[in-house]
Amino acid sequence: MLDGALTSGLIDARATFEVFTRSLPNGYRYGVVAGTGRLLEELATFQFDEPTIEWLLAQQIVSPALAQYLADYRFDGDIVGYLEGEVFTSLSPVLRLEGRFADIVLETLTLSILNFDSGVATKAMRVVRAAEGRRLIEMGSRRTNERAAVAAARASYIAGFDATSNLAAGMLYDIPTAGTAAHAFVLAHESERAAFEAQVATQGPSTTLLVDTFDTEAGTELALDVAGTDLGAIRIDSGVIADAALRSRKLLDQRGATGVRITLTGDLDEFAIADLLARDIPVDTFGVGTKLVSGYTPPGFVFKLVAIEHGSTMRSVAKRSIGKLSTGGAKVAYRLFDDGVAVTEMMIPRERDEDQVRPQSRALTFELVREGVSIVDTSVVAARDRAVSAVNELPEDAFTLASGEPALVSHVIAESAS
Repeated sequence: MLDGALTSGLIDARATFEVFTRSLPNGYRYGVVAGTGRLLEELATFQFDEPTIEWLLAQQIVSPALAQYLADYRFDGDIVGYLEGEVFTSLSPVLRLEGRFADIVLETLTLSILNFDSGVATKAMRVVRAAEGRRLIEMGSRRTNERAAVAAARASYIAGFDATSNLAAGMLYDIPTAGTAAHAFVLAHESERAAFEAQVATQGPSTTLLVDTFDTEAGTELALDVAGTDLGAIRIDSGVIADAALRSRKLLDQRGATGVRITLTGDLDEFAIADLLARDIPVDTFGVGTKLVSGYTPPGFVFKLVAIEHGSTMRSVAKRSIGKLSTGGAKVAYRLFDDGVAVTEMMIPRERDEDQVRPQSRALTFELVREGVSIVDTSVVAARDRAVSAVNELPEDAFTLASGEPALVSHVIAESAS
């Protein structure tokens, strides 16, 4: 495309691209924006280095002229969009990139980050709501690749998880870390008692002991024998965890260890957690991994050209393909409220006067990058706070786990509207 644009003279034409999803996936009622901070970090250093240019030339993917162009390429445009942690719905213009047509090289980078991170964050938020305030630890690193593991930990924390077992994510993003010993630790010792004694000697009695390696009830009894009633928690990962939790709670309480917490892990997701709590299964902490980092659904964000320079003006462009329609022109978004509850996502042409928006509204699109430089707080703490606030604005039926219509009505005002 860029070689053709170089030939036609369009490569440096001013261009506007928007990122949005045509519909929410899997009957989800809302989505959570995540990955914006990571994307802006990547854009700041994005370039085609010499080995890359040489490979592109050797593979005859680019012409010598384009190779020279790419060697000098840096993103120096502007980005406007939803702040990380914000809620989105179908057609929400979560990101608008304004630069030149050459910036289309950023499409895959942009979509791969936003689709993965927002998919995990949305799944994580559903888990958070289902857990009803119980502590949540992200434990999915071993079910995805090494870079995605860190990104998933970050996205989960933004959505409200309390900690991650991924130490790299903790170091990079200052996310609280937590974890427990594995079954291998227990099996490596001569006995379960020896393993527990070694762990308590190292970590203190407030540690979490994994009690289900052989027999959960016997393991729970042994954990109390070794650590006493000051034991922090037990973890159950195997078998019918609901029944095991009930029996272990009874044992703990009978021995006066009412303060010992129970952590449950093992292929959990929002549906399993909701079911456990509906049955009054005693649990204080959930560890969620596989179904969070590999069972998420990407929101289906697309990266579409909506305007291109034509002479001295910008010409709106849009797809007309059946099932893949788009709306041309740069847009800004507002959330409309009814008695404090969010009801509508309104997308209007950027040029339209803002005073035409209803008084009970909140702006959603903000300047993120100016002339290639990020000008927004990309910390996970800011995004986490924003996610709590945004989700709390949604109507109660948004949190129903059953598939359904989006919680927010999408309303796009065309450029010709008055």
